[in-house]
Amino acid sequence: MEDKPYTSPVEEKPSSAGITVTIETTTTPNPPSGRPHFGHTRQNDSVSSTFSQASAISTSSTNSEKPLIVNEKRLTYQSTCPTIVDLEAQTEEDEYKQKPLGRVRYTILTIYRRLFTIAFMGNAIAFVVMMIKGATPMDLVNAAAVNIAVCGLCRQPLVINALFLIFGSIPRSAPMRIRRLACKIFHFGGVHSGTGVASVVWYIGFAALFTYDYTPSVINTTVLSFVWAVLGFLLSIVIVAYPTFRMRLHDYFELIHRFSNWIILVLFWILLILLGAQQASMGYFLLHLPAFWILIVLTVATIHPWLLLRKIEVKPEPLSAHAIRLHFNHTEVVFGQGISVAKHPLKDWHSFACFTDKFDTPDTKFSCIVSKVGDWTKATINDQPTHLWKRGVPTYGFGYVLRMFPKIIVVTTGSGIGPCLSFIEDANRPEMRVIWQTKSPLKTYGQRTLDLVHRMDSNPVILDTSITGRVDMLPIVLRLFKEFNAEAVCCISNPLMTKKIVHGCEMRGIPAYGPIFDS
Repeated sequence: MEDKPYTSPVEEKPSSAGITVTIETTTTPNPPSGRPHFGHTRQNDSVSSTFSQASAISTSSTNSEKPLIVNEKRLTYQSTCPTIVDLEAQTEEDEYKQKPLGRVRYTILTIYRRLFTIAFMGNAIAFVVMMIKGATPMDLVNAAAVNIAVCGLCRQPLVINALFLIFGSIPRSAPMRIRRLACKIFHFGGVHSGTGVASVVWYIGFAALFTYDYTPSVINTTVLSFVWAVLGFLLSIVIVAYPTFRMRLHDYFELIHRFSNWIILVLFWILLILLGAQQASMGYFLLHLPAFWILIVLTVATIHPWLLLRKIEVKPEPLSAHAIRLHFNHTEVVFGQGISVAKHPLKDWHSFACFTDKFDTPDTKFSCIVSKVGDWTKATINDQPTHLWKRGVPTYGFGYVLRMFPKIIVVTTGSGIGPCLSFIEDANRPEMRVIWQTKSPLKTYGQRTLDLVHRMDSNPVILDTSITGRVDMLPIVLRLFKEFNAEAVCCISNPLMTKKIVHGCEMRGIPAYGPIFDS
């Protein structure tokens, strides 16, 4: 006879922390192996309303020091966990007072937009002053070159690493305000976009003056054609970089952005040589032209990552139909770093945060988790590549600067757990509590991933959406932030969830950080 699931009566038990806990269990027979599975998903099992409204899974095991795998018993309990996550409490008012102008400050006047505004308005003021004083065309070329260089260097891996190392070196003893602002270094994309747009304005001024002074001749006509060709490619970069276009047609944005940059470099070199050819001494003209030296720096910075282009071996580890773990052995990575990989060197490149393999796969050096979110990732999971292209050096990401806080709350959903696992390697990492919401974590990501999560937090809060449904995580974050006495919140999720958590915390005066579209 087939065993049937049963539901025990509701009972109240005092926890080890002295808290009365309501327990209701629904039990099904163990499988033949006797091993439980994470996330019970049998559709014919009934789930009591008490569970669906008042419980989530906070995984821990005092006895085994492994994440608690809960399947056959669905319960809300405190006997082995110092924290209860009560979904019913999500409807309660939080204790944090929201800042009066918090929505304006943290959703409209973001650090990214402030940096963009400073970069652009500073250039705009200088442009007006120079035009009033009577700038020459070459003054405008120099100004445009300076902005193009700053814009390009903001995307150079060595420069990015230097910025993160400098700002990430601020000690935990520094005033909170300094650490809070330093952690926003990943918003430097505002400088990238601000100077990029400003360079177009400067160059339009140069093109207008050159066209106004144009006198027909073979050399002048040739120069004029290159002047407007460069402007056309500059405008194309700005247009495709608009957030809406970039998000909807990312592959086209990347290809246009990359190839337009290369074409502009070539055209700019030709343009400067043609302008120099009209002077009495081309050598003297170029050596005394700031744009010439700036162009040399920009050319070297652009070529450098491609000099490190290599086809590397990859060891795929299928986790499920939704995710795959890619193992690498070609170099070393440290906490907070990621790599860019591609299946073809001239097509779309994808960046992934990495974490060490030394705890569970010692024959490789590091790995990353790829989940199914687009055509490229879907093909990667289905075809399981054994070789990929890489370029440049491993680059630091926003998570690196969070080491300046002694205690943090890490919030993530789905495959966002991959970048979070980078914390396990850092000996100086902050103490942390982990909140991870995903569907069937054991089935999707495997036991080894759960074990690595346990290295970050011995008592992680894992919300299995196949059981609980999608949960509003902000109240859980606020509660753990207070109970853990944390100083900051780190959120790695999809853009909507990241904004909700980060802005929700910031408007309550809690330092919170999450990747932005241009970080």
